[in-house]
Amino acid sequence: MENRPDYIKHRLEKLEALRGEGINPYPYRFDKTHGSTEILSGFEKLAGDGTKVKFAGRVLSLRGHGKTLFAHLGDDDGRLQIYARKDILGDNFSLFKNIDIGDFLGVEGTVFKTKTEEITIKVETAEILAKSLRPLPEKWHGLQDKELRYRRRYLDLIANPEIKELFIKRAMVIKEIRKFLEERGFVEVETPVLQPVYGGAAARPFVTHHNALDLDLYLRIADELYLKRLIIGGFEKVYEIAKDFRNEGMDKYHNPEFTMLEFYWAYADYNDLMDLLEKMYRHLARTIAGSETLLFGNHEIDFNRPFAVIPFFEGITRICGFEIINMTEEELSKLAERFEIKTEGLKGRGDYFDAFFSHFVEPHLIQPTFVKDYPIELSPLAKVHRDDPRLAERFELFVSGVEFGNAFSELNDPQDQRHRMEAQSELMERGHEEAHPVDEDFIFALEHGMPPTAGYGIGIDRVVMLLTNSPSIRDIIFFPTMKPEE
Repeated sequence: MENRPDYIKHRLEKLEALRGEGINPYPYRFDKTHGSTEILSGFEKLAGDGTKVKFAGRVLSLRGHGKTLFAHLGDDDGRLQIYARKDILGDNFSLFKNIDIGDFLGVEGTVFKTKTEEITIKVETAEILAKSLRPLPEKWHGLQDKELRYRRRYLDLIANPEIKELFIKRAMVIKEIRKFLEERGFVEVETPVLQPVYGGAAARPFVTHHNALDLDLYLRIADELYLKRLIIGGFEKVYEIAKDFRNEGMDKYHNPEFTMLEFYWAYADYNDLMDLLEKMYRHLARTIAGSETLLFGNHEIDFNRPFAVIPFFEGITRICGFEIINMTEEELSKLAERFEIKTEGLKGRGDYFDAFFSHFVEPHLIQPTFVKDYPIELSPLAKVHRDDPRLAERFELFVSGVEFGNAFSELNDPQDQRHRMEAQSELMERGHEEAHPVDEDFIFALEHGMPPTAGYGIGIDRVVMLLTNSPSIRDIIFFPTMKPEE
């Protein structure tokens, strides 16, 4: 106790004082009968009937005047004032000398309005429910330190109650996505998080080890290959909302652990998906943001009008003035140097195509836009384009220059799939950290036949950012990945 700061020592003394009076400062339960919103909205009836209410919450303010005391308690819904008097509580009033801001308190009493018209509980009995040993941060009611808010989200939720509403909206987004898909016949499923072979995305995995099997396993980077196995097995519409993990850098749109939505639809192609996604995003804007027009960053985004559709290479040519689809890797490298595009770490034509697209096209895609017909080199799991073998039937949705999902007419030719995976394996040998290994088990499954299928994947966190106009993914993840504290 000697090494504790004085403010903790003071609270520990109060803790021991409570125990010395035979009071358990951490009781097992409290029979809460009413929440703050219920009391505030039902005041007239509760006051008229003289109904006793039992209310509990965290102490947010305390002010005493000798034998009387006012306090505010905060609960799941909001906050409510209580009023305690010694002549009503008797010996129980002494409890309050050992109460601090941050403690949890339960009270019972009747409701009334003060002279200032504030609805208040007149306390008849009081009980401590949890003694707080650490005070809330200084100026806790306006906690602004971003680092502290992300690292200690519980303090952020206490200090900035509006943050809670943001996370409630996040839950609503997931609920509405489930509702939208299930109304259209999709079945929610679960697939393995630990996988012997990673795949389904261009990303570097986290590696772990299973001791009993003496086997290295990977935290999944995508759900795709297992969901396709279910299509092979006879499911026609499946989806999964689950955690995926990518061993990559962090920025305002990326966190190593994130929530992914993927769904697969047998007998459909990427054109069908464009129609479905327009409807889904329009529905989410209307139900979550309250309007089909919303603000994201500095842009007003209109989900009500038809989404634009732009072919991948056409978009590049339109802005940079060059047809690059038939260029060699060496030619692409020279052209990139001319336009001062960073080429460090780029391996293969696909990487160069992607760099040109990111540099020239992405910043201009403000209103909802489907960019379709990607180069085959960038799409190892997508079906070859029916009209041009240099392309894949793939699209990505962009809003405000940010990608909001990746979709394919899924590759279901096992021989072509093997060839594509082997090409990826060659890139791995060249040092490409995000290329796929060959997944023999998936190819074996594909050899049993998979019907024409369309598939789509999107990080839920990014969708929540869009619908709540949040500037960083860390704002809408309860506990984002952070550097260790020094």
